Amino acid sequence: MILGVVGAGNMGGAIIRGYAKAAAEPVYFHEHFEEKARQIERETGAIPTDSLADMVSCADIILIALKPNMFDDFMPELAAALKNNAGGADKIVVSIAAGISISYLEAALRTNAKILRAMPNTPAMVGAGMTALAASEAVTDDDFAAVKSVFESFGKAARTGENLMDAVTGVSGSSPAYAYMYMQALAECGARHGLDAGSARLFAAQATLGAAEMVLANTDVSIEQLRVNVCSPGGTTIEAVHVLEDEGFIETVGKAMDAAIAKSKTMTK
Repeated sequence: MILGVVGAGNMGGAIIRGYAKAAAEPVYFHEHFEEKARQIERETGAIPTDSLADMVSCADIILIALKPNMFDDFMPELAAALKNNAGGADKIVVSIAAGISISYLEAALRTNAKILRAMPNTPAMVGAGMTALAASEAVTDDDFAAVKSVFESFGKAARTGENLMDAVTGVSGSSPAYAYMYMQALAECGARHGLDAGSARLFAAQATLGAAEMVLANTDVSIEQLRVNVCSPGGTTIEAVHVLEDEGFIETVGKAMDAAIAKSKTMTK
C-alpha cells in the first residue's frame, strides 16, 4: 500500500525516512513548511504534494503526524478530502498523536472509517522505535498488517487494546527520557572518576544498549534474573544494586511512570 504522511517534523520525518528505504512504491507527504519539505524530498526521494487533497488521492494509508492541539482545525479538512475522493471510504487513517482517541477520529470523519491509533517513540529516528497499534472495528487483518509494516520499517510494532494506550505511553512512549536520565547519571559519574566525557558517554550508552538487547534476546529469562546473573556475591555490581534498592530505584521509576500515565489520561479526548 502507498503511504501518505501529513507533517514532516521529527516523528513524521522519521517515519518517511524509514518507510521510504523499505517500500517499493513511492511515499507521499504534505508539509506546510517548504524548506522542510524540500529537505525531506532530497534526503528520501519522498514526494511532497501541494495540498492535502492531492496527497489523499495518491495514498492508501493516511498517517497524521501532527501535534494534538492541531487536530480540531485539521480534521474537517481531512474529512472533506476523504469525502471528495472517490476511494476515500477505503483509505486507512492512522494517528500518532498522544491523547487523540479512535472515537474522536471517527466522530471527526463522520464515518465508520478504517482508523488506527499508534504510539511510536523517538528512537524511531535511528531505526530503533517501538510502536503500539490499536485499531477500529472497520480495520481488517490485511489493513492492520499493512500499517504494521510501516512501523516495522523503523523498529518494532505490536498490537494492543486502545484501553492500554495510556500504559504504553508510560512504559514506551515516554521512557526514552527516563533512560537518557539514567545514562546521563552514569556518564557524569564516570567523568567525575576520571573518564573523559566522550568515553564516559560511550560506555554508558553501549552498556545500556547491550542490556536492552539481552532482554530482547532472552525472552525465556525474566528481567530480574538477568540482573541477578550480573551480580557476583561480594562483587562490585551487587554493591551498586544494594544502593539502588535502598534508595527505592524501582519504586521511583514506577512513580514516574504513574505520573506519565495519569497525564496521558487527562489529555485523551
